[in-house]
Amino acid sequence: MRHTVAVPMRWSDMDAYQHINNVAFLGYFEMARVDLFFDQPTHDEKTGLRRGIVVASHEVTYKRSVVYDAEPLKVEIWVSGIRAAAFTCHYELFDHGQLAVTGSTLLVPVDFALNRPRRLTPAEKVFLTKYLDD
Repeated sequence: MRHTVAVPMRWSDMDAYQHINNVAFLGYFEMARVDLFFDQPTHDEKTGLRRGIVVASHEVTYKRSVVYDAEPLKVEIWVSGIRAAAFTCHYELFDHGQLAVTGSTLLVPVDFALNRPRRLTPAEKVFLTKYLDD
């Protein structure tokens, strides 16, 4: 299942070429992750995903440029590759119904008290499995 988020653009996201700057898309992807992992009312607050996951890597592919508009972008987010201590989020970003950017983020759960990666708990794996879409 994919989770869909409406992500607003900011005027300041535009660059000198009058389109949304490439770095802004990482922020849009982050907004989608925050909506999925933190803002969903069905999310179990006991899972560590609320306590700490960090980005290990990003991959972004730009399909077409995006020009600022008051209409929000649509970001679909889903999960794959759930492992013992990591998982991947994937994104498709749509501008006025057209696919504009795709991407993925490798995420690692972290125990900040020990300052090191940790394993996903069974509850976290159950939550993530709801959004599997290979």
